This record gives sequence, structure tokens and C-alpha cells, in this order.
Amino acid sequence: MKNFKEMSDEELAISYIHGSNRAFDLLLSRNQTKLFSYIYFVVRDHDTADDVFQETFVKVITKLQEGKYVPTGKFSAWVMRIAHNVIMDWYRDQRSERVIEPTENNDLSNIGGSDVLDGNIESQFVNEQVLCDVKKMMNLLPASQREVVFMRYYQQMSFKEIAETTNVSINTALGRMRYAILNLRRMARESEVALQLA
Repeated sequence: MKNFKEMSDEELAISYIHGSNRAFDLLLSRNQTKLFSYIYFVVRDHDTADDVFQETFVKVITKLQEGKYVPTGKFSAWVMRIAHNVIMDWYRDQRSERVIEPTENNDLSNIGGSDVLDGNIESQFVNEQVLCDVKKMMNLLPASQREVVFMRYYQQMSFKEIAETTNVSINTALGRMRYAILNLRRMARESEVALQLA
């Protein structure tokens, strides 16, 4: 039998189903940072993120114990799907989500991360300010749009993976990204924020 540390997440999940609590502890430690980052990015509140994270893992444990996990895909994607559902339930309970209507067809897909921050000090400062402004505006997006942006640009997930994780069609995932880009462009225009990298 393999050492736990050599096992894949899928193998650890099966091992936990068969009674190994140590396997679950390792699963949790491998997935908690990425999962919590995703949840926090979507809900934007540390206490709420803690609650959603805990509820997600309660559901994971329950589903594993009920035999509802089938190791046909990545364990982390399965857990992200559960987290997505818990987040959506939380938003339904809140009923205070502010929806931003798209008004114009533009594209912000050329905005990247730290890889675009080269050049001189002035360019770096300008680029860091632009990325900071984009992050602030992203916090104003509806949760479903913010979630797709996070998965696509911060976790480098394909639209197929995003669709499977959020339990929607690829067209819906693409539509959410499109509306997120439209909303970001509109907010930039209204706030007179220049989104041009140096």
C-alpha cells in the first residue's frame, strides 16, 4: 500500500471513505488554502469565508460518508463545485446582491498579473495602480461574475472547467465573463480610471 503522502487526492478520498481519518486530514491540508482563497475572493468577508469554508467541508465529509463521491475527475474540482453551491446558497439567503447592468461591449481580457509589470519604476507604479484599480472594481461585480473572473485569471481554469465547477453551461460561463468585462469597462469609464498598462 502507498504512503499517504504519495497518494493522489482521489486516492485519499477513497481511503477516507474506507475509514482513514488521516487521509482526510491530508486532503484538507492540501486543499484548504486554494479553496479558502476562492471563497474569500467571492464573498469578500473573512468571517463569512470562514463560515462558508467550514460548511463546505461539512458537506464534503457528509457526501464522502454517504458514498456520493465518484473519483472520475479531480477531487479539488469536486470540492470547488460544493463550495460554489454553498456560496450561492449564502447569496440567496442574503438577497442583497447589487446587480450591475452591462451597457457596452468592450474587452478587458488583455489585463494580466505580475508578468506585465516590467519596465522602469514609473511603468511599474502605473501598472500596479491599474491592477489595484481593477481589483477594486472586481469587488463591485456580482458574485457569479467575480467568481468566473477569479477562476479564469487567478486559477487559470478553462471555461469548460469553470462550467463544470459552477454547474452551468459553457455559454453561461462565457456570458458571465463577458458581462464582468462589460461591467469593469463601464465602471472604469464612470470613475474615469485609465486601464491602460504602461
